Amino acid sequence: MQLNLKRPIAFFDLETTGLNTSHDRIVEMSVLKINVNGEEEQRVWLLNPEIPISKESTSVHGYTNEMVADKPTFRDKAKEIALFIGNADLAGYNILKFDLPILVEEFLRVDYDFDLRDRDFIDVMNIYMKMEPRTLKGAYRFFCHAELEGAHGAMADTKATYDVLCAMLDHYQGAEYEDAKGNRSQGPVNDMKQLAEFSAHHKNADLSGQIIFDEEGQEIFMFGKHKGVRVEDVFRREPAYYDWIMKNDFPLYTKKVVTAIRLRMGGKKVKQ
Repeated sequence: MQLNLKRPIAFFDLETTGLNTSHDRIVEMSVLKINVNGEEEQRVWLLNPEIPISKESTSVHGYTNEMVADKPTFRDKAKEIALFIGNADLAGYNILKFDLPILVEEFLRVDYDFDLRDRDFIDVMNIYMKMEPRTLKGAYRFFCHAELEGAHGAMADTKATYDVLCAMLDHYQGAEYEDAKGNRSQGPVNDMKQLAEFSAHHKNADLSGQIIFDEEGQEIFMFGKHKGVRVEDVFRREPAYYDWIMKNDFPLYTKKVVTAIRLRMGGKKVKQ
């Protein structure tokens, strides 16, 4: 279906130094502008973000600090980017939570007046999520082609979850899965061990995902100021962090896990 446009619309996507919308910077920006007459214009800018690119981000988009060291900065290209976008409405996938806030921060950081007034913002991800809600009711409708009766009753939800899993395995039979890094593997199959691994975002060390295992099997924090850092490294540098965790509102099982790590390190005086 051709878009019904009253003014241009610019679809854009960003590759960044990280996921913090307040502090991280743009490494690459691509824009596809659709004009009212249907004509398409494309531009891509590779930028020096002026701050280090995290290893996690490099593993996703492939850009290293060395690759962008001699590229122009956002300040150098702000006017060019703004003029290309013009008065177009803005669209993209997850732009409202991520891409748009980072873009606006970049313009503000260089004191360029990129006017957001009178623009419409279209987030394709939100349309998808609203039309195909990630709820049991939505999954039942999609996979079982029926409406879930008695939703939020424990037994009805339990039976529906079973039905959805069975229907999923039929639907995705032989399907291939591609992760955010472009790695391809087999999709869900009728094997409980494979389904357990496939359905987990990370390999958790605790039950709530506050601590996960990295690729080398070492526990890392997934919260707070030490997010992404190995637990043992934190406890060596900042032993009091263990006491802070134990005194605060963390799940008991998470506290049990950090206590086991502390004891494994040889700590003799560990508060329970």
